[in-house]
Amino acid sequence: MADLTEFKQYNNLADQLIEAATKEELSACLKVLAMYVADYQMRFGELPMENTVAMLSTDKLDDEHAAMLRDGMELLVGVLGGAMSGLGEGKH
Repeated sequence: MADLTEFKQYNNLADQLIEAATKEELSACLKVLAMYVADYQMRFGELPMENTVAMLSTDKLDDEHAAMLRDGMELLVGVLGGAMSGLGEGKH
């Protein structure tokens, strides 16, 4: 079975950030992540959501899927952390 230690650490940090974030910060984060998905789909095709949702509810993951979960949580933490610190806000 794959090692999920790093995923769990990022997941816990993501939960903490989500709890502390404002609605506006969460909205900014979601918009950036939506753009990532749209860019990927334009380049490589549709992403099958049923596989992703099923993977989140299983405890039997191979190393590749465990790495994808970890990388996804790392990306979430980075984008949400950036939104919370004001990165990307235009100066007026």
